[in-house]
Amino acid sequence: MNVCVVSTFKCTFDVLEAKIKDDMASGAGDFVSEYELVKVNDHKSIFMAHVTDFEAMGAMMNSPEMKAWDEENGCVDTVYMLEKMG
Repeated sequence: MNVCVVSTFKCTFDVLEAKIKDDMASGAGDFVSEYELVKVNDHKSIFMAHVTDFEAMGAMMNSPEMKAWDEENGCVDTVYMLEKMG
């Protein structure tokens, strides 16, 4: 895993989870080779992923469709790059 995204949102976790599954099926799966989504509570999650194309990830996260979804659902993402230690 090389990316960690901590998200807060106004929708429920189930709505966010469905969105991520849909995104994986419709393009994100091309640049995310594996991921884990963890529910912190009904309005916060942690998404860990192995991203193979950061440019494609950035394009998707900054697309008008993604920005509109974030706005509609009050979603705010904090993205961290991770490096394996040792």
